[in-house]
Parts: sequence; structure tokens; C-alpha cells
Amino acid sequence: MTSAGPGRPRSQQPSRPGATAREEILDAAAELFTTQGFANTSTRSIADAVGIRQSSLYHHFKTKDDILEDLLQGTVLAGLKFARSVAALPPAEGQDGSRLHAVALYDGTQLCSARWNLGVLYHLPEARSARFARFLADRQELRNLYGELGAALSPADPAFPLGARPGDLSFRLVESLINLRADGMATSSSPLQAADAGLILCGLGPELPSIREQSAVLIKNLG
Repeated sequence: MTSAGPGRPRSQQPSRPGATAREEILDAAAELFTTQGFANTSTRSIADAVGIRQSSLYHHFKTKDDILEDLLQGTVLAGLKFARSVAALPPAEGQDGSRLHAVALYDGTQLCSARWNLGVLYHLPEARSARFARFLADRQELRNLYGELGAALSPADPAFPLGARPGDLSFRLVESLINLRADGMATSSSPLQAADAGLILCGLGPELPSIREQSAVLIKNLG
């Protein structure tokens, strides 16, 4: 992430969530990027939304891309940290399904509970460029961890597609919450529904009650 500069004092009180001017800038940019579009948002408009001079914004972020980088990183870091912790646990009989479920539920909750629907920024052409290599690498690592946890499952349903990858399926279901939220259809239950669906499609529906219980414990202990 871009390191914060010293900033400048402001003559007015903060008008946005955040303990620092840097956090307020990120909040304003998140709103404008997700409502007006990245290309249509200028650093001046971000500064205006915070109530600071454009020159003051540059004490915290040199470019608009630096702001986007921080926002993109913020969408994966918590989920990635949790997934790493879950994947590092020693093997335990009967917990494979709960581990994938916990990662999907935790990750989906992060995407749905953030103040702004920043997942929509994944679709920006700019977000796929080498400029954002760190974000792309972190997101790929998170996807790989889903894959590792899913690989430990043995789909019991004979209708489950041959060669299907449970981890990748769960990852895609979780990221579908971004579009669900963009359409105004996401609810507080959506992350759990997405996590459940991944396990149900693996033929683990009958085990779902115990999987949910174990998943909740993992989130409580590691989240």
C-alpha cells in the first residue's frame, strides 16, 4: 500500500468516517469510484468530497491509481488473512467442509458488509494491469486457498459434475455477491446462503447443520 504522508491541517471538521484524512479520502474515493466510475472521478472531486484542497490530497496519495490500489487491496486482505489461518490448521477429521464454508462465509461477509460495494472495481480494465500486481497476486492466492480447501472434499453427490472443483465453485459463488449487491438484492443472509450453496452443490447438504456449527467456531476463533 502507499505510505501516508504527514498531511495538512484542515480548517473544517471531518465529514466522513475515518480517524484520519487518509481514511476519509479512501471513503470518498470508494463512493465516487463505485457510483460515478473510476474514469469519471478526478482527484479534485475526491478532495472536494472530503473537504480538503487537492494539493492536500497529494500528501497522502500521489495518483488516483494509488488510491485505487489501496481500495482493491482492502477487499481481499481480511479474507486472505483468515483463509491462510484456516488452511494452516492441522488436519482434523470431518472438518474439511466446515473449513471451506468458514472461508466462504467470512469472505462473503466482508464483501457484503463494507460501506461501499468495492468488488465492482474488479471489473475495471485498469484493475487487471501490472500496476496492480500485488492485488492480483493476493486475490489469486485467496482463490488458490479456496481450491486447496475444496480439494480436500470428496463430493458425495453423483450428480456433481465430474472434474468440478468445489473450491473454485465456492469462490465464484462468493464473488457473485458483488453483482447481487450491485442489483440491490443482497441481504444480511446472502453470505451464508452463498457459503451453504457451495457445500450443497458438492453433495454435502445433509451434513450442512454440523458444517455450519464448526464453521461458526472457526470464524469465532480465527476471525
